[in-house]
Amino acid sequence: MTKDWITIEQIKESAQAILTQCPLKPQIGIVLGSGLGEIAKAVEDATTIPFKDIPHWPVSTVPGHQGQLVIGRLENLPVMVMQGRIHYYEGYSIAQVAYPVRVMQVLGVKSLIITNAAGAVNPEFQPGDLMLITDHLNLMGMAGLTPLRGPNLDEFGPRFPDMSQAYDRQYAHLARLVAAELNIFLHEGTYAGLAGPSFETPADLRFLRTIGADAVGMSTVPEVTVARHGGLRVLGISGISNKANLDGNTITTHEEVLEAGKLIAPKMAKLIGGFLQRLAS
Repeated sequence: MTKDWITIEQIKESAQAILTQCPLKPQIGIVLGSGLGEIAKAVEDATTIPFKDIPHWPVSTVPGHQGQLVIGRLENLPVMVMQGRIHYYEGYSIAQVAYPVRVMQVLGVKSLIITNAAGAVNPEFQPGDLMLITDHLNLMGMAGLTPLRGPNLDEFGPRFPDMSQAYDRQYAHLARLVAAELNIFLHEGTYAGLAGPSFETPADLRFLRTIGADAVGMSTVPEVTVARHGGLRVLGISGISNKANLDGNTITTHEEVLEAGKLIAPKMAKLIGGFLQRLAS
């Protein structure tokens, strides 16, 4: 692929390489954020494909992202799980960051469950909490870093896609029902997507809070943009990895994010499992 955009031929080549190793046609795509890779162990009859073995597919370089596909069945539904993801700050173009979602679309995926580890902006959020993403602030895209830049791929969607319902409202309703049934406390809020890799200053966080953000991270928004361009229905869930540092009195580290993942992953797995049960029924 070029540095700035991708072609349908490259996407199809990646999809064919995956089908050669695993003929199962996934219906649900799942992206696992930092420290959440353990969730993939629940996939049954799994085929594991390292990212590096898929042509044109960018490779994860960040600790906590195993960098492989796990394809199989979860709650009796065919799924394609990204055990780790790619970030813009790793040196990839923003089009490459969202490339896996394009491949999912060619493989027949209709729904995307996207997760992330996010820092709290809302001071009421605590490490280990879950947040249902009801909307996002595309601060990367507002600055011009959009995966839809370049020639439009008409095979997937229109030149100017609507983003008024980026996160599917019916899916959000199902997630609320599942959380209530499983006694999982679930915040709701707006996710702000930044480029990273530095964590935010207290002034950054106060600004984000002022403009309506509840959680902040360095992923998710590019993938959701491409997902919606291609007509996928999206459920987004953030795992809150650290408290809001609005006054500058605490230091945030990636190790802290991974440690919080140990608290988040079991709840996230139960919520995703219950959600898939609802879809299957």
